[in-house]
Formats: sequence, structure tokens, C-alpha cells
Amino acid sequence: MTARKIVIGVTGASGAPYARRLIALLRDRARESGDIELGCVLSPTARSVWKLECGGSPEDLGVRIFENDDYGAPFASGSAGWHAMAIVPCSMGTLGRIAHGMKERRTLVVVPRETPMSTIHLENLLALSRAGALVLPACPSFYGAPRTLEQALDTVVARALDHLGVEHALVKRWGSADPPKEAR
Repeated sequence: MTARKIVIGVTGASGAPYARRLIALLRDRARESGDIELGCVLSPTARSVWKLECGGSPEDLGVRIFENDDYGAPFASGSAGWHAMAIVPCSMGTLGRIAHGMKERRTLVVVPRETPMSTIHLENLLALSRAGALVLPACPSFYGAPRTLEQALDTVVARALDHLGVEHALVKRWGSADPPKEAR
């Protein structure tokens, strides 16, 4: 079985708890089943925001973290054959650069968290969508009655996993009588 290669990018926008949860779930999946190969890259300000919002550092998750200027990272070239990338959270600066420089047609999920959005932000989001990226704003849903912050985070993380092609049981599916399995 070939592992699904997934890169998680983390920028300095507010929303590091989403990234921490997503990376931890993918790390656990990679360790348990081996069907995921995980790569993680951080923008220069992501560490500062992570420390403010999550405490500690991303390395505390036990995964290798690459800096954004590391051209030796295994996913630094499109020819490396990585399947998908999610940028969680995605700052509007990063989003704008991607919107006007996207060349690969692989799965790209961007999770913007910033608000309010200006006309330029909205135009960049539209450009990204037209180029084939999935725009998944960090807007938790509440119809599943989340009772904890982690459960609210999971409503967004679950959608990201869906679009990355990773099966999960984090949240109750719409129309399902079965409650979600206990999240790791």
C-alpha cells in the first residue's frame, strides 16, 4: 500500500489550535496504519502564534517540522509527488501569494481564519477557488452540539480531513444515528 503524502502548512494567522489538532490526528494515523506520510512546514510567524494560542512548540507533537525556506524539504518540489496540502490556518498574505502563483493541480485546502475580509481578500479567495483550491473557512458548526473547544475545532478539522481524503470518525455525520467515535 502506498502512503498518502500530505503536507500541513501553518501560517501566523490566529487558529493554531486547528493546526495542532489536525497534525496530531494525522501523526497518530501515520503511526498506527502507515497509510499517511506527513510533512509539516511553518511560516516565520507561525511559531509565535502557536506559543500564544497553544503553548509550547509544534515540535512537541513529535513530528518533524520544516521551515518555510527549507528547499531540502521532501515536499519542496512539485515533482516529489505529494498528494495533498492543507494550510491551517492560512493568513491572507499567504493566501494572496498562493492565489497568484499556484501551479500544481493537486488537492489544496486553505483554512483562512482572519476577519473581517476586505475586497482584496475575497478576490484572492475567488482566484484560489477558480484555480482548484478548496476554501474552508475556520467556522465551526454547532448543529452537532459540541460541548468542548476540541469538539468545536473538530467540526472544521473533520471537513479538512474529508477533503484531504482521510477517513475519520471525529464528528457525527449529518443524518447518521451513530455518535462519533471517541477522538484520539
